[in-house]
Order: sequence, then C-alpha cells, then structure tokens
Amino acid sequence: MGNDMKITKLLSATALSLGVLTAAAPLAAEEKTEFKLAWSIYVGWMPWGYLEDSGIMDKWADKYGIDVEIVQFNDYIESINQYTAGAFDGVSATNMDTLSIPSGGGVDTTALIVGDYSNGNDAVIMKGEGGLADLKGKPVNLVELSVSHYLLARGLDSVGLEESDLDGVINTSDADMIAAYATDDVDAVVTWNPLVSEITGSNPTANVLFDSSDIPGEILDLMVVNTETLAGNPSFGKAVAGAWYELMSLMAAGDEAALTAMAEASGTDLAGYKAQLAATEMFYDPAAAVAQSTSADLPTTMTSVAEFLFDKGILGEGAPSADFVGIAYPDGSTTGDAGNVKFRFDTTYMQMAADGAL
Repeated sequence: MGNDMKITKLLSATALSLGVLTAAAPLAAEEKTEFKLAWSIYVGWMPWGYLEDSGIMDKWADKYGIDVEIVQFNDYIESINQYTAGAFDGVSATNMDTLSIPSGGGVDTTALIVGDYSNGNDAVIMKGEGGLADLKGKPVNLVELSVSHYLLARGLDSVGLEESDLDGVINTSDADMIAAYATDDVDAVVTWNPLVSEITGSNPTANVLFDSSDIPGEILDLMVVNTETLAGNPSFGKAVAGAWYELMSLMAAGDEAALTAMAEASGTDLAGYKAQLAATEMFYDPAAAVAQSTSADLPTTMTSVAEFLFDKGILGEGAPSADFVGIAYPDGSTTGDAGNVKFRFDTTYMQMAADGAL
C-alpha cells in the first residue's frame, strides 16, 4: 500500500481505554443531518478526495437532505484514531486495521463500502535467486505490525516456515526502505507500492517471492462507519454509496479527467496512477463488492487476520484470545465472540447501488 497508511501501531492503553471509547461513542442511534468521513492517500482511496472536490458527494448528500464532509488526513493511523474517538462518522481503513483499532477498542463498526483488495501492491522481495524457503536464516526488513508483516507471515506459512525461522524481523520505516535495500547487510524486504515498483525497477536482481496477488481478497480496503450512526441514519448510507458508485462508473469507463485529478492528488501522473490501479482489484461494480462481502472465504480471512493481530498483541487492549472481537457477515454468521460483535460486513447499501435503488 502507498505512503504510511498501511502502518498499524501499538496504541497506548490510555488512548484506547474502553472508558474513553464508551464516553465518545453514541449511546443510542441518533438521527442527524451532518456527517464527516476521513480518508488518507492510497490508490484505492483517492476517489474519496475526488468525491469531495468534484461536488459528487454534495450532489448525493443534497438528494437525501444531509451534509457529508470528506476530510483528508496525511497520517493514516491518526485518521483511524480520530474516527475511533468519535470525531468522524467513518474512515477509510483496511480490514486488518479496522479490527485492531476501532473494533478491538470497542467501537461497533460497519464496512459500508468494500472498495478493493490489494492485488500485487504489497510484496516480499529478496536479493538474488531463490524462493520463500530461502528466507530461512535471513533477516527481513519491514514496517512491523503492518500489512507487510501480515503478508510475510502468510508467505512463510505457505512454505511451512514461521517468523522464528528467520534471522529476525527488522523494523524499517517506509521512508527508509529504498536506502535500506541498497545496503549490503539487507537481504530481503517487505513493502508496498510505489516502493515495490521503485525497488524492482532499479535493481535487476530484485526477486519478488510473494505478493498480495497470492492472497487475493485478504488485504481489503474499506470505508467503515459507526454502526449506530448508520442504523439511525440510512440516508447517510444511501448518499455515500450513491456518490461512490457514480464515481466508480466514471473510473470504469476510463474518465481521464477524474483519473488525472486523482493521480495528481496522490503525487503521480495518469500513467503512474493507472499502474497502481493495475495492482489493485477495484470493485467498480457494486455487485462485485457484494460478492466479495458474501464470499465463503471472507470468514476464513478474518479469522486469519484476528489470529495474526492476537499473536502480535494488538487485537484490542487485553484481548484474551484471537476470538476476542466478534465479526458479523451478511448471512448472519459470525466469527470470534458472538457476544462481542464489533465489526460488521453489511451489503445493504452496496446491494441498493447494484439494484439501482439509490
């Protein structure tokens, strides 16, 4: 993933104490007319900025008699923290970070839009020939507790290895990754685009051992919202879904004005943005997003993510097991603790878009 928006940091107990969160969260579904969404830079989330700048969001909000403001954050984790604290009604986040921060912290959260999954944007790269099994005994540089860390774990598992089989994982900032790769004592890195493209494009011996296309559908990019706010304000869900899928139609049709604006906002050009989109499985069709949300593989994926987060000690403050947080799916089934459901995949509004009912 781009920039630092994939980094999951351990949050202090005071910042995410259950008491603070309970005080910040609404006690009951409240009807209101003004809403705020937060987003940060990443190929699959650039549409949120364009919806604000183009007036598409305003058009759909006006249709339902509400106001929706979409605010950009430069710091991805801070945007999630602000949502978790109740300052925003929704935030762009991955499935992993939603589970670990708001849901793990006690804020009941719903995936309103399943926008895409990383399909090659994240990669395990080793210098020279070989395969994943050749990472045994080598150090690996990555951003700890991030999607990169999760990708490495999934890759190692596919060849019967564990992190303990490595010569350590070295926490390396994404800002330092290119320079680190150039040093002789670095054997392998795990990172995301545009860094993956920079490393593989300028180093002929760079060998991609495993990437997110090997685990399709596991690194999901979402717009998640407060469950109680959504329940009390269906017009909010309708307006956001309507605006999002209007823009998805433009992108699917190759609208160069929209794509160029999003490219420039993300610090690249049209060709660069299209290259990033090529490694991203965007769900331009709402029916495809519904299919992803109802996939039989999703509960397995979320269980795997929960186990990873628990293993790293970041599945909520004091989580007693990987089943600490309950996750609900569109068919009514759950994984984790059914008595503590704090993360929900709800296809209601995506299905309305697919049915032309918005």
